[in-house]
Parts: sequence; C-alpha cells; structure tokens
Amino acid sequence: QVQLVESGGGLVQPGGSLRLSCAASGSILSLNAMGWYRQAPGKQRELVATISGGTTHYADSVKDRFTISRDNAKNTVYLQMNSLKPEDTAVYYCNAIGAYGSNWLRSRAFDSWGQGTQVTVSS
Repeated sequence: QVQLVESGGGLVQPGGSLRLSCAASGSILSLNAMGWYRQAPGKQRELVATISGGTTHYADSVKDRFTISRDNAKNTVYLQMNSLKPEDTAVYYCNAIGAYGSNWLRSRAFDSWGQGTQVTVSS
C-alpha cells in the first residue's frame, strides 16, 4: 500500500504564511496526481489544489494566495499558503492517486489519504 505523511500545519496570524508537505511512501510505481483538500468544522471536505504532471488546479477561494508544487524525486507535494485568512482554518488532507506494486505486471491502483494536519488562522 501507499502511505502519506503530512507536516507543516500550525497556528498562524491572519496575513501570515505556512508551508505544508506531504510525502508518499511504499511500493509506488507511478504518482498520477496529488492534491490538498481541507475540512472545516461542520463543513464538507473541499478541494484546495491539485497537481497532475505540469497542470495545477486551485479552488477559487485560494487562487493567487496558495501554490501547489511537487518534487517527483521525493514523491512529495507541497502547499505554500500565503496571506492566510481565518476562513482558511481547517484540517488539511493530502491525497495521491497512482499505481503501486512490486512491478507493473502486479500493479494496482491506489487512491490514498493522509491523516490530516491542522491549520489555524487566528489573532
């Protein structure tokens, strides 16, 4: 299987910045897409940003403030969050989609989630 480990959450004042990281490990053959989602108390989980190949996609609420990037050599995705607002407060989850296995003949698809990391924006 594939495991995702997130880091970088915390408490930050409005207008501040945080950088989240998510490292994927396991018998990964390919990582087709990685992304970040968030869930605020009492709300449904929502997409924040995704990256697939060289293509990125952002929720309207975070465009021009957040940047998603990826280090393929490290199987790691990052989310740089700038100009943070109180409404960005949520648990942020990493997601990865791809294939795993000992070799391609024995490969299986995966759609994995991290355990989540808390981001709190408050003065």
